Amino acid sequence: MNIVVCVKQVPNTNEIKINPETGTLIREGVESILNHDDANALEQALQIKDTQPDTKVTVITMGPPQAKEMLQECIAMGADEAILLSDRALGGSDTWATSNALAAGIKKIGEYDLIFAGRQAIDGDTAQVGPQIAEKLGVPQVTYVKEFKLEADEILVKRALEDGYELLKLRPPCVLTAIKELNTPRYMSIRGILKGAKADIRVWSAEDIGVDQDTVGLKASPTNVFRSFTPKPKGKGVTVAGDTAKELAENLIKGLKEKHII
Repeated sequence: MNIVVCVKQVPNTNEIKINPETGTLIREGVESILNHDDANALEQALQIKDTQPDTKVTVITMGPPQAKEMLQECIAMGADEAILLSDRALGGSDTWATSNALAAGIKKIGEYDLIFAGRQAIDGDTAQVGPQIAEKLGVPQVTYVKEFKLEADEILVKRALEDGYELLKLRPPCVLTAIKELNTPRYMSIRGILKGAKADIRVWSAEDIGVDQDTVGLKASPTNVFRSFTPKPKGKGVTVAGDTAKELAENLIKGLKEKHII
């Protein structure tokens, strides 16, 4: 079985700061990490490989040269190959343009049975790239996968919804996007770290993947982020005193009347 996993290197959002003058993210000195949901996607692919030794797991990402470090971590976790799409022509791509590049990269990889991706990236939270890749490759998709089971030539998944779950059955090839409840990503092993450090990360340009350069990059992106900002901190809350439920309710109503809310 051939599995492709789409991953992304993102800034550690716990340390993100906003430039107050420009409203842009300050990325200098900020740690870059493997996107959380993508780690779950990779783990599911590796679990299949654990039970089916003939499985090949290829990870692919689009980003700057520094993304090689993340791909080395993916190999250290157990992936077999890693591909980096890196080209100035791809810079500034929104989700639509990014999915054009990734779909072209996956076509160049060749035959595949499953494509895993994370539900969304923590630096954008759009949850669009995975589904767009499926549409551009013309294969079925299931998003928000919470449970996964492979039975012969069929795939059984539980898809998380806002008010419940869906149980779905489909056949490969297909695209599945993972959420954190799907599994717990494994740690890198010592042997894996050594393998990742020596891994030959293939770097493909826009020309290498044969993508129409009018469909990638900033100019081809129909959406743009004009400004990023941190929300203003909320004011201190008000505590309503009272020894009983009735007293609490009376004091709450009294306070609302004093402020002319009711």
